[in-house]
Amino acid sequence: MKDWVKTNFKNRVAAESLSKDKIGKKVFLCGWAFRFRDQGGVIFIDLRDRSGIVQIVARKESLGEDFHLAEKIRSEFVIAIEGELVARAPEAINPKMKTGDVEIILSSMEILNPSKTPPFSLDEYDASGEEVRLKYRYLDMRTNELKDRMVLRHKFIYAIREYLNQEEFLEIETPILNKSTPEGARDFLVPSRMNAGEFYALPQSPQIFKQILMVGGMERYFQVVKCFRDEDLRADRQPEFTQLDMEYSFVDEEEIQASIESMFTHVFAKVFNKKISAPFPRMTYKQAMEDYGSDKPDLRFGMKLVNVSEEVKSCDFQVFTQALQSGGIVKAIVVPGGANISRKEIEDLTSWLGRDFRSKGLAYMKHSANGLESAITKRFKAEELQAIAQKVGSKEGDMVFFGADSAKIVHASLGALRLRLAEKYDTPNPDELNFSWVVDFPMFEKDDDSNQWIALHHPFTSPKNDDLSLIDSLLDGSNPEGIIRAKAYDLVLNGNEIGGGSIRIHDEKIQSKVFKILGIQEEDAKEKFGFLLDALAYGAPPHGGIAFGIDRIMMILSRAQSIRDVIAFPKTQKGTCMMSGCPTPVGREQLEELKLRAITI
Repeated sequence: MKDWVKTNFKNRVAAESLSKDKIGKKVFLCGWAFRFRDQGGVIFIDLRDRSGIVQIVARKESLGEDFHLAEKIRSEFVIAIEGELVARAPEAINPKMKTGDVEIILSSMEILNPSKTPPFSLDEYDASGEEVRLKYRYLDMRTNELKDRMVLRHKFIYAIREYLNQEEFLEIETPILNKSTPEGARDFLVPSRMNAGEFYALPQSPQIFKQILMVGGMERYFQVVKCFRDEDLRADRQPEFTQLDMEYSFVDEEEIQASIESMFTHVFAKVFNKKISAPFPRMTYKQAMEDYGSDKPDLRFGMKLVNVSEEVKSCDFQVFTQALQSGGIVKAIVVPGGANISRKEIEDLTSWLGRDFRSKGLAYMKHSANGLESAITKRFKAEELQAIAQKVGSKEGDMVFFGADSAKIVHASLGALRLRLAEKYDTPNPDELNFSWVVDFPMFEKDDDSNQWIALHHPFTSPKNDDLSLIDSLLDGSNPEGIIRAKAYDLVLNGNEIGGGSIRIHDEKIQSKVFKILGIQEEDAKEKFGFLLDALAYGAPPHGGIAFGIDRIMMILSRAQSIRDVIAFPKTQKGTCMMSGCPTPVGREQLEELKLRAITI
């Protein structure tokens, strides 16, 4: 490396910092050769660094003996250059580049490292497959799309830290190597060499430790933390993900929600230059399920679920009447302008709902000039059809779809149908940021397989004050419906749950009763959560918290198609890293050190 390069590293400037006010100055830059054009005696090179791109011009008369280096330049060579910043000729100005009105006339250059020909073009218009991009992630990071997402992610997290520091939160790290506790998903286990046959578990969340921090008097804690869950993957899941974790002492639900609204108002204004209105709307879990069939409703469009059980209870259509007689419901959604949906589309939708949501069928009626019409309307009296149209608010040109089954199946299937049809018929505004709180979740729900009560959020969630007396009714069986509301709340953004939290149980006795309801016996509770139960007995303050999925938020805000697009080094849907090749087998020697034997079943 030439001496002028080494001495100038500290003086290098960013490509996109160059503008007309610096014309005539000598500048030093380092970066990658993005594009190059040899026009015989003059070579144009687009130099790219993290900030952006600037055009440099190599001429024999100004570059001298280094011109042969310019002739060697190929895509993604790492170069250092020095030259004079000049204005481009008017006809050569490129309005698509931030630096499109200036260029650098080279006086010196050095090739710091050549590059093999990349396996895909780094041009923004290249459409290479995801697998090759994941394999060569270090090259994909040089593209504007991925680089900009990494920069945005940094700014987002930095703004959160800045705000929480002002609000006197303490960032405290919690252990990565922990004991395995039942928290809903499978743990990743780490064998202990020093304790043969025993294992650590990687944390699904810092839940227990952040509660213990409140017992320890820290009062306000946060952490940007890695969490791990061994679960089946999809577009918005990764085996390791980043969470903003928060916990407060001496608060109630409303205080935590107001605090979060203030934080997001600050962060979105600073990072995204977007003004969001607070307070955010509140909606009970019951209302969300009744109106939208989802506990994370997208409120940017209508198409609410409407209960028409009363209007159809006396009709002659057995699908509806049998559902009602067995304790179910009949609900409908109106698709604006959807009367042109074809029979083939309806058949496809019916198959999808049956396969994924256990729906037994999809009845429909088109609203024509003569009112509601379909193959099933002959089973209804004229006044019943009029009552349905009036109840759902349909008009000519609309389509009405019906679900008839248990409330759980109807809500799940029509809620999913609402989202799918909105893409075509009531498309939400992608620029809108619609925040809402969903509150008053049920504390428990029945597991379909075991018929055992399970916690809808987690076992440490406190019941609502008005429902506290109902805890014993679940233990003695006098409350078979399990109607107990929790002090739990989720924050929803554009139909995505981005965070969830609750006020925690700080009374050891109540916590023990909740464990019993969940089928966690006293011995198991002491084994799994003994250190938390012990801590609660030593003056635990009232406390609560919330956690946010950083990756999911960034996916929404950057309009990425997958959570993998906002993580520097993600795993595939099979949990593998295309770049490093993990997971991999380990050698016999390592296994012997751990007193383990690998057996493939």
